[in-house]
Amino acid sequence: MTERAHVSGSECATCAGCCTRLEGIGVRINGATVLRDVNFHTHCGELTVIIGPNGAGKTTLLRAILGELPCSGRLFFTRADGAPAAGRPRVGYVPQRLDLDRSAPVRVLDLFAAALARRPVWLGVGRRWREAIRAALALVEAEDLCDAPLGALSAGQLQRVLLALALHPLPQLLMLDEPLAGMDRAGTELFYRLLSRLRLKHDLGILLVSHDLSAAAQVADRMILLNRTILADGPPETVLAGGSFRKLFGLDLAPFASSPDAASHAALWHRGGLEQPGAEFTPAGEP
Repeated sequence: MTERAHVSGSECATCAGCCTRLEGIGVRINGATVLRDVNFHTHCGELTVIIGPNGAGKTTLLRAILGELPCSGRLFFTRADGAPAAGRPRVGYVPQRLDLDRSAPVRVLDLFAAALARRPVWLGVGRRWREAIRAALALVEAEDLCDAPLGALSAGQLQRVLLALALHPLPQLLMLDEPLAGMDRAGTELFYRLLSRLRLKHDLGILLVSHDLSAAAQVADRMILLNRTILADGPPETVLAGGSFRKLFGLDLAPFASSPDAASHAALWHRGGLEQPGAEFTPAGEP
């Protein structure tokens, strides 16, 4: 597995432990088995990419982790000493897309206030909450979008806004379901660099569902091949060279995953990409 930076417990903003575990996860929908016997764990600071064909159960797995679907098995968070923490892990989620009425007069500020505030948005957003929301957006280099209409955002801008929202409160596990769909190359590179910086700064464990196999191979610590159950789990070059991957996709991407260009790209990712530090998000009271 690719060596990764690890932040000590005193510095880790999640500070609850280091591992999210799934044991025997299964999902049945309308009598049909969608997932069966899914077992894996992901550490803080580790990027795990989940790949698989359409209908493999990738989004279903994320929804089960979120608690949106009933499932069998166990999901729990363990501390650095191996002891289970109380309750489910704290999870942040970035969906594949957000269906919007692009004609609606809703700003980025309104979306945050509706999600985080305790009073109706139509009563207005106070200065302290506005400052806090701008600080949240600064984490993903989007503070200039605070007053932008949601319907006017590009695919990359919208995903950065949703990423900022998923980081409050700071999760122990960040999950992203095809977050790069529809982005141009510049937006994709910026999004990956932001993820890199955030995971190093906050020791985030990240689950990323992706169909972009070559790009995923360059940035992943670990890759899971899913087709209703886990068929392969390990370093990207091992999974992409395996028989299960070749049988499903008819490809062998292992040479690309271990190429000098890929190694250089991965090194940038693991160093954190962009160097300037992000802003901190400290809730500042009611709007």
